[in-house]
Amino acid sequence: MTQAQLAEAIGTTAPVVSLLEGGERQLAPKWLHRLAAVLDAPLGAFLEYGPDDERAVLLAAWAAIPETERTRALEIMRMLATQPA
Repeated sequence: MTQAQLAEAIGTTAPVVSLLEGGERQLAPKWLHRLAAVLDAPLGAFLEYGPDDERAVLLAAWAAIPETERTRALEIMRMLATQPA
């Protein structure tokens, strides 16, 4: 797949794909999810850790939360973090 083909598939331009590929632009969650879907690959394939790593699972879960609910999700996480085990 060329950069132009990938760009079209993920809804951007070939220069943006080039920047992402070269590490000159951050792989934000929106790009990770688009790339993973188009390339049929787990999120962890694009990160420095494996797809079963808790960080990858957490990133995927966070990205699935609608923007309008993220403040509430963060409050819940902070509450859980302060409760005794």
